Amino acid sequence: MTETLPPLAIVVLAAGKGTRMKSDVHKVLHPIAGRPMLEHLLASAAELAPARQVVVAGHGRAQLEKALGARAEIALQEPQLGTAHAVQQAEGALAGFDGDVLVLYGDVPFVSAETMRAMVARLHAADAPAVVVLGFAPADALAYGRVIANGDAIVKMVEHKDASPEERACRLCNSGLMAARAADLFALLARVGNDNAQGEYYLPDVVNIALADGRACAVVVTADPDEVAGINSRGELAEAEGRWQDRRRARAMADGATLIAPETVWFAWDTVVGRDVVIEPNVVFGPGVVIADHVTIHAFSHLAGAHVASTAEIGPYARLRPGARIGEKAKVGNFVEIKAATLGKGAKANHLSYIGDAEVGAGANIGAGTITCNYDGYFKYKTVIGERAFVGSNSALIAPVRIGADAIVAAGSAVSRDVADGELRLVRAEQLVKPGWADRFHEAMRKKKAEKAG
Repeated sequence: MTETLPPLAIVVLAAGKGTRMKSDVHKVLHPIAGRPMLEHLLASAAELAPARQVVVAGHGRAQLEKALGARAEIALQEPQLGTAHAVQQAEGALAGFDGDVLVLYGDVPFVSAETMRAMVARLHAADAPAVVVLGFAPADALAYGRVIANGDAIVKMVEHKDASPEERACRLCNSGLMAARAADLFALLARVGNDNAQGEYYLPDVVNIALADGRACAVVVTADPDEVAGINSRGELAEAEGRWQDRRRARAMADGATLIAPETVWFAWDTVVGRDVVIEPNVVFGPGVVIADHVTIHAFSHLAGAHVASTAEIGPYARLRPGARIGEKAKVGNFVEIKAATLGKGAKANHLSYIGDAEVGAGANIGAGTITCNYDGYFKYKTVIGERAFVGSNSALIAPVRIGADAIVAAGSAVSRDVADGELRLVRAEQLVKPGWADRFHEAMRKKKAEKAG
């Protein structure tokens, strides 16, 4: 029989000024793989179905309120007097809440749902610890606070500056994340003092207070130290992006995709890639891309908000923007941009074209340099191109306009009226021929140039 756990509240600390980031954007809203780091964290927490979510804010509160909407309550920490003081600010938002509290950090975005579950589960083990701390063992412990433990039972929490040489030799470090029952957490926080060099209230002190009371406290150790890596600067943001991309590339290849030069391919947080997909070098995926099986994406292509069906071929140097839907066996070639448009099965746009707000039927061929003129400066209009239609090179289709099935638009045409099925439409100015004019022009200009030089 599965034990039913109490309701869970998530408290995310995001009140720091993020001065090292040197940005007008709140630190936790900086994106990794196209998604704000805070959203990565909340997505993992959502797998535990929390009953309540509280984000503790200070600097940049308005940005967080706009980003989160009604998904989380905002608790204000002003002034910022340390991590224990920050968690205390969530007490009002959690008034009357009788459950577990998981304390997370907005700039530590990659804590997995599995690790969060392990922390909550340990809180309900037989020894009923007052606090569960997430520990990690980095290759270099640096100046991290240490967790002195006997097995997973914490003996002492100690800051690096206060640790003895023997304690500093311990490689088990404190990530700062913890879980506790709400009643225990806020009662312990009320007893935390600020008698230290910084005059701040530190969250790890709740563990030592509980230990002094004779309560058990426990540590859960993550197997992956990168899981608790904090992000405080642009350099660390880039490192986090690199680690995320490396793992996503490895997963894509493990799932059956071929990446010719993996280190040059950049995925978004939600990119879906099928089996037997070939991705050539220097391909970038923005959010919202779904690639079916057996697709080839040639080098230097950029895709965002696009769906590509099986056996289609994209690029090189193609741009698929949001709303692009590419059908089976369709081809989007060199320097072709597609936005809010559908290419039917086997349709081709091979060279130098813009197709926006359009439907292109199965088997249609779009010639080089063709443009759907979809915008008049105020509104967007639609172009519909029928099955097997042939649009000649350097044509302008002035929307709203419909090109019928099997119709042909002659090269260089500017089409502003519908073309019927099977019709040929040729819209060009009459060619004017002046025999000998060019010869006379060149002779006159050479004479003028010679006179000027003399």
